[in-house]
Amino acid sequence: MIHNAFNRPIRGSKSFPFLVTSSLHFTEQLSFSSPTFQENLANPSGPSDQHHIRWKMGLMGCRGTPIWDVDLEVLVVVMLIGVVFLNLVEESKQLSTSHPMRGVVDKVNEDGGPYIGLVMAYPTEELALQLSGFFLPNPDIPWIQLAGRRFNIGKINGVKVIYVMTGEQTTNAALTVQALLDAFNIQGIVHYGTAGSTNDSLSLGDVSVMNYVAFTSSWKWKEFKSEKGQLPTLTFGAFNFPEKGENLLAKIEFRPVQLYSTGKQMEELFWLPIDSNWFNIAAQLQNLTLQQCVNDTCCLPEKPKVVHGLKGSTADIFLDNAAYREYLFKQFNVSTVDEESAAVVFTCLTNAVPCIVFRGVSDLASGNGSPLSASLSSLASVNALTVAVQFIHLVNGESSVVDQ
Repeated sequence: MIHNAFNRPIRGSKSFPFLVTSSLHFTEQLSFSSPTFQENLANPSGPSDQHHIRWKMGLMGCRGTPIWDVDLEVLVVVMLIGVVFLNLVEESKQLSTSHPMRGVVDKVNEDGGPYIGLVMAYPTEELALQLSGFFLPNPDIPWIQLAGRRFNIGKINGVKVIYVMTGEQTTNAALTVQALLDAFNIQGIVHYGTAGSTNDSLSLGDVSVMNYVAFTSSWKWKEFKSEKGQLPTLTFGAFNFPEKGENLLAKIEFRPVQLYSTGKQMEELFWLPIDSNWFNIAAQLQNLTLQQCVNDTCCLPEKPKVVHGLKGSTADIFLDNAAYREYLFKQFNVSTVDEESAAVVFTCLTNAVPCIVFRGVSDLASGNGSPLSASLSSLASVNALTVAVQFIHLVNGESSVVDQ
């Protein structure tokens, strides 16, 4: 199998030895400073009648027949492209240091860092923070616009915080968190928001404190009647109605993600872990009082609670299907579904930055129960924010939870 420069197999290739043959040593072929190169450069003519320098590199099969010839001009062009690419990389670094906001960002970091990064995805979740009065913007530099997002600088109950709304789904979440970590001095990420519930023991308004979250929309689509893989599969025929049977769509096998992080080998993970230290600190929040009513006449049917140690599912899918909801809970024991949490955690793991997630239940993902009014559903954002704010107190050395 042919491998590329990163030692990954090229799809569709066959396995055979890769040999380089030439009258010259291979390293000399690639070295512009080698004596052999200088000699050939001065005297390009050789046994053949060619008037250009040509070094043969053979890709030898079992019969020893070279099937590739590579011209020196091609090698030179490839190397020149590489030089140009390196120059572009250097230019990009220069652009980052000469960014019009670079001086402002440096001032924010020098005067106030490190900060807690507070991340949410939806406008309703940001509105809950704005209306709460918890966040006090920095009077000198209240916000900075970067990468199409507004990074808001300030404090929550005396703790230095930068908050940003990512936008929906995994790509926006990952890009925004990476921009936050790249630009600012961040000690950790607190992510809060709303989620659908796949666990019947969770009620509307409850807040889940996750210990693991997985990308459940990374699939390998299997052939019809293919063998079972290592990870769980969803067989479409099992959901045929009115009777189960075969389905030409066959099944999908869930896949792990590849995690690259500083100082570690690449890992393939299905369950992404929450930072264990922060997760243990959050255990102190389980008896926190959450908001049940919008006003005297508009209340949730049950008193909301904080549930510690659940699993979450993230996918670029808005789940509104009872059958898939039940499948996720039975197969993976996940209690909430959303579109951003795993991307936030994944980015933090890559950068070795602690992270924690709080998700308030705003709907039942097409489970049993009648839909609530928008005002009652908004309590999911309010309650998730309340837990996040209390956690920020705890992680910054507060000895007790402040009653809201």
